Amino acid sequence: MRGDPPILDWSSAGEPRSRLYGDVYFSAEDGLSEARAVFLEGCDLPGLWTGRTRFVVGELGFGTGLNILALLDLWRTTRPPGSHLSIFSVEAHLMSRDEARRALDRWPEIADLADQILRQWPKARSGRHRMDLPDLGAHLDLALMDVGTALEQWQGRADAWFLDGFSPALNPAMWSDEVLALVARKTAPGGRAATFTVAGQVRRGLQSAGFSVDKRPGFGRKRERLVASLPDPAIAAPPSPPRVAIIGAGIAGASVSRALSDLGILHQVFDGEGPGSGASGNPAALVTPRLDAGLGPVARLTTQAFFRARDLYLATPKAVLSQGVLQLAVGDRDAGRFDKIAASGFFGPGDLEILTPDEASARLGEDTALSGLDLASALVIQPGSVLSAWLEISTQVRIGAMIDTPGGWRLEDQIGTPLGTFDVVVLAAGQSCLDLVPALDLRPVRGQATWLDTDEPIQAAAWGGYLVPAPNGVLFGATHDRGDSATEIRPEDQSRNLDALAEARPALAARFRDGNLSNRAAVRATTADSLPLAGPSGHPHLFLLCGFGSHGFSFAPVMGEHVAALIGGTPSPLSAEAAELIHPDRFRRRMARRSHNSAGNAGKVPS
Repeated sequence: MRGDPPILDWSSAGEPRSRLYGDVYFSAEDGLSEARAVFLEGCDLPGLWTGRTRFVVGELGFGTGLNILALLDLWRTTRPPGSHLSIFSVEAHLMSRDEARRALDRWPEIADLADQILRQWPKARSGRHRMDLPDLGAHLDLALMDVGTALEQWQGRADAWFLDGFSPALNPAMWSDEVLALVARKTAPGGRAATFTVAGQVRRGLQSAGFSVDKRPGFGRKRERLVASLPDPAIAAPPSPPRVAIIGAGIAGASVSRALSDLGILHQVFDGEGPGSGASGNPAALVTPRLDAGLGPVARLTTQAFFRARDLYLATPKAVLSQGVLQLAVGDRDAGRFDKIAASGFFGPGDLEILTPDEASARLGEDTALSGLDLASALVIQPGSVLSAWLEISTQVRIGAMIDTPGGWRLEDQIGTPLGTFDVVVLAAGQSCLDLVPALDLRPVRGQATWLDTDEPIQAAAWGGYLVPAPNGVLFGATHDRGDSATEIRPEDQSRNLDALAEARPALAARFRDGNLSNRAAVRATTADSLPLAGPSGHPHLFLLCGFGSHGFSFAPVMGEHVAALIGGTPSPLSAEAAELIHPDRFRRRMARRSHNSAGNAGKVPS
């Protein structure tokens, strides 16, 4: 897969200009000073975030990232203690990392911040991407898409907006009344907006959307710029940080724990058997994209989830065992599906590549008649290292009861001993969630995996079964038995795993049959539509993060961030569309819509 062509031209002085719009990205005099004057001063920063624990900045027109770097430079010296900055930026035409680096090299005073952004620069030029800035108490969500779609689907509200699209004359779609109305809808009370342009269309659009608009002296050769603000009603004192309990110490509980820690929210983790005792406890785990050839909302969600998981695991010490997974095409349907996904644009250069049977054989280590998909960015990880790094200290105790009291959720152990009262509970215990909320639509799927201690090098592969390197050996399997909740080891399931391995690696399976094999069985929780339950439960201050099936290590990290954002009152990394796909109440809502539609159509005579 080849990369996209450059989108910039460069002046003799090294200044970038968009090939698409014929406009410059920043002032030729001093782009950094321009960003500080137009956007930081225009939005009354740092004054607007004084005394705040949460602050949100939105931007239309990410460009080189220079405005965000100016913002981060100010934030790191003036941020209130214990505060967190959420940044949301929209860019329809992302330049390459090398182009951005060249543009930003002229400001060595922010080179350290630029390096943090450039290291996380997306390869794919579409979708939603999160950049972590933990040392700054900040993160950046970058929406690479049309501005209208990005704003409609964003679930946050900004305290300050940087409106920095190309000039209205060259890029009128960015400044339409519809876009400015969306900006107003996505602005918190008392929020500000700033822009370099004073075009009448922009002034009138902001005023029609509800902003008060003023002209201020411009930067450099520009005589004027605009600042705008929404009405500023009396703002209540920020609420006290919630007391949060997480029930479950597998990858779901660890993911929301990590995300809450990043937001500075203290919490306590409980698990009856300890970290990784359930479905997250195998010695190795695959992290691969769910290959959905529908290329619709589910594909967008699961692709975003995969890339977020990959980035977080790569940043976690000792988490990654190997990189690159060979996905074999089992039948003509898989081969056609792979072709469609490879051409989708969901992945960046080098992320995946179609392989012929000969190429797949060379990669696999045995002859195969199957074509394949080289998932170069997929991972094999060590779950124990992830859980150790992401979990707050967990308490090994089984929760026997959650009691909704006027003071919050009171948790008790199995003999009724109180364990504490919490404002918020996150239920992240897989199939065991049913012990506390029996009405959840969770269905058990038993899985037994097999492994062998060996120093034989292994190419990670998946074909229905899977084969991956593990610490001191290899792991393969796993069985997939719906409706089965048993966890005892079954010799016949070891044989099933060897038979499945023989479908792709017959010679290897033959060698392994006489080896000293070990097994582990666990129960995965899944749902009717094979998507997790992630979000508010419908009970007061009870959130769910469960039902991941066999995709927990690929899906849980971003969905843990989604739940943490809902708890902490910060923007979710997920679109509204994606959040609805995994909302715990979606099945009831769908049934209600079907009932309503059926009632509305009753009695109608077909034409």
